[in-house]
Amino acid sequence: MSLKFFAYLIILNILFQSTLYSQSPKVEILTSGINTSIRGLSVVTDNIIWVSGNNGTVGKSSNGGKTWKWLSVKGFEKRDFRDIEAFDANTAIIMCVAEPAYILKTADGGETWKVVFENKSKGMFLDAMDFVGNDYGIVVGDPIDKNIFIAETYNGGNTWIELAPDNKRPVADSGEAFFAASGSNIRLCIDKRYYMVSGGRKSRLINNTESRSLPIIQGQEATGANSIDIYDNGNGKGSNLFVVVGGDFNNDSSSIKNCFVSTDGGTSWKAPKISPHGYRSSVEFLSKKDILACGLNGVDYSPNSGKTWQWISKDGFHVCKIAKTGTSIFLAGSNGKIGKIVWK
Repeated sequence: MSLKFFAYLIILNILFQSTLYSQSPKVEILTSGINTSIRGLSVVTDNIIWVSGNNGTVGKSSNGGKTWKWLSVKGFEKRDFRDIEAFDANTAIIMCVAEPAYILKTADGGETWKVVFENKSKGMFLDAMDFVGNDYGIVVGDPIDKNIFIAETYNGGNTWIELAPDNKRPVADSGEAFFAASGSNIRLCIDKRYYMVSGGRKSRLINNTESRSLPIIQGQEATGANSIDIYDNGNGKGSNLFVVVGGDFNNDSSSIKNCFVSTDGGTSWKAPKISPHGYRSSVEFLSKKDILACGLNGVDYSPNSGKTWQWISKDGFHVCKIAKTGTSIFLAGSNGKIGKIVWK
């Protein structure tokens, strides 16, 4: 492929996204009524989507959500898979949250699963994982003996290395933990920097070298930050544009201190003029200006880098994701509900 032709494709994609996001987003419901609460969502392409939930359930679509194949992971029928990372139509990793904590991997489209990580420590609870590329990944869990649990993989999740409880594993404050709400309270950058947001009685932005208090609502067990996204996620030239959402899970209609945006990499934060309309468990950049957030009482959309938010749907969802390769945006929530963003 010539450089001239490659540049032409990039220009076409930019023009396509510009046209697409100039329209109004709506939520189209694809599935509902399935006996599982879905919190794990991984959108590989516009066609390949994986989800995971409780009752040992994994779902997969290979045609953009038109039809779904539902699987029950043998031996884990009563477990809760709150995060999933998929690489293609055959390969995916699922995370089983509470003790004993497990990470499983499939290479045959979900027909069989191999345990690639196990931890039976008392109080063990995995919350989220993220990958950059197909090899390097990280998983974060609630504190064990005050140290935030972190494990890494360098081979696509085949094996995991637990970081020692020293300066590589941050110390949690009293009452501070993570919410396994959408698998997006940790984000990896291409240079292996991570940024994660905590919640509870203390809510912080934590990276490899330091931590900073967040201005988001906190002080109670169900308050704090639930999700973070970074524009461009550190790929390409990187970005200092961060967005964090959360709120009060026990007061899901409250918009008080539930969203903040940073333009300097998390050093300072600014609240929107119009905030998302309630507790939000997941946030996703669609472009530098367009952001989507979802929670128990609906879905919000910002067309201006988080300055103002529009309540576009009162259908509740746990998680929203844009395709790793492509432009399709999907959402997933309770009762097997899966939605897709359409532009009108």
